[in-house]
Amino acid sequence: MNQPIELSIEQQFSIRSFETQVQQMSLEQAQDFLIKLYQQMVMREATYKQLLKHQWGLEPSPWG
Repeated sequence: MNQPIELSIEQQFSIRSFETQVQQMSLEQAQDFLIKLYQQMVMREATYKQLLKHQWGLEPSPWG
């Protein structure tokens, strides 16, 4: 895990495209966008944790 993660050409392009979009935003738009992005990151992390707990059998299944 000490090796850096290499991004695909598509991922690099996506990052560059995102950078261009953000640079064209007003400060207010960028702040609103950043808040929404952070909310999505927190939700994704919570979802991953829940899925891992279930996958590893650390909590009972809600389906019985």
